[in-house]
Amino acid sequence: MTVNARDSATLELAPIKRVEGTVPLPGSKSISNRTLLLSALARGDTTLTGLLDADDTARMLDALAALGVQLTRDGDTCVLKGVGGAFAKRTATLFLGNAGTAVRPLTAVLAMQGGDYTIAGVPRMHERPIGDLVDALRHLGCDIRYASKEGYPPLAIGASGGHAGGRVPIRGDMSSQFLSALLLSLPVAAGASKTATTIALTTPLISRPYVEITTNLMGRFGVCVDTHDPMTFRVDPTHGYVSPGAIHVEGDASSASYFLAAGAIGGGPVRVTGVGRDSIQGDVAFADVLAKLGGDIRFGPDWIEARHGRRFSGGTIDCLAIPDAAMTLAICALFASAPIRLTNIGSWRVKETDRISAMATELAKIGATLSASGDWLEVAPLARFRHATIDTYDDHRMAMCFSLAALGGAGVTINDPGCVRKTFPGYFDALAKISRRD
Repeated sequence: MTVNARDSATLELAPIKRVEGTVPLPGSKSISNRTLLLSALARGDTTLTGLLDADDTARMLDALAALGVQLTRDGDTCVLKGVGGAFAKRTATLFLGNAGTAVRPLTAVLAMQGGDYTIAGVPRMHERPIGDLVDALRHLGCDIRYASKEGYPPLAIGASGGHAGGRVPIRGDMSSQFLSALLLSLPVAAGASKTATTIALTTPLISRPYVEITTNLMGRFGVCVDTHDPMTFRVDPTHGYVSPGAIHVEGDASSASYFLAAGAIGGGPVRVTGVGRDSIQGDVAFADVLAKLGGDIRFGPDWIEARHGRRFSGGTIDCLAIPDAAMTLAICALFASAPIRLTNIGSWRVKETDRISAMATELAKIGATLSASGDWLEVAPLARFRHATIDTYDDHRMAMCFSLAALGGAGVTINDPGCVRKTFPGYFDALAKISRRD
């Protein structure tokens, strides 16, 4: 069965009685775009396998090509010829859509290098704050100007470049991507071979596992980050990135959350492949949360499997470490025995849409009782699902989350289902293959 979601204005999902099967996951967005940039900056050639084929990686690949990086792609394999720390093209206008994993690190790297660059995106990207990253880069001497609204893209980058050394303050409670971007850029700063740079968090860090992905991958390219305490990150003198030759991209743990939740709700077993217990992605912790709620969860080296165990329990879940996968828990709450409160989700408000507001609005359409505030959302169990047409706000995770409402017995209509192309173009086909309606 093929679901023509890419070009359809709406997608009707009939009630799903049960789910069973295996889902090969697409490559991790977080790992894909980080390794593309690291490979481009390194000395030597790098072969990436398992690379995500979706809008966000397409934006990064287009940007790297525009900056003069030689690369070839064949399916999920990409070979890049590293530039050894400095892009050949010193002038470029880059349109990066709504890809935060491209906008933030490219801003930092290009500002550190210096040149004549413009970075822009879709209107929503121009509503997503970037001021904390810009302030930190300016602290290191970078020339960055706001082309429109103070604190937000689009950005104009000047020729002066940045320098390594000293202590750089940055907030940690807005987006972990700011810290990741700054870390990725430091090895290409002027003077990086002679002096260390310390990044000092001025507020506690959210989504720390995503920063750990960054530091893990930097290590594979020969640059170690000293994280001796939770509030400081130090990059010692380095001669830059060196290609490891080849890297395989893990399956996307955030995408795994929808199928694991489906298995725990809809019988199962549902197995996702490409990611397992030893993943470097923090969102594998979603599976542990499912197990605590009552799902029957099993792990292998490169797979995770979910079956129905008992009805989900209620309670409070701290989602600081799993902000993306936590959205799936809001749907799981509808199938629980008591309300579930998701806390530490303030970062949802500056994602592809204001996800707290969007989730509250759309959950109400299917009959849910809920309450929300600045950084939490509480959802009560739903005894009777209503069929509803769900708006997705050009947000891939809204579409994927609400597809699970079809397990509630009433079916659901998804507006703009093609928005899943951002990270998982084949999502609805994959869901259809494990869905049983008889």
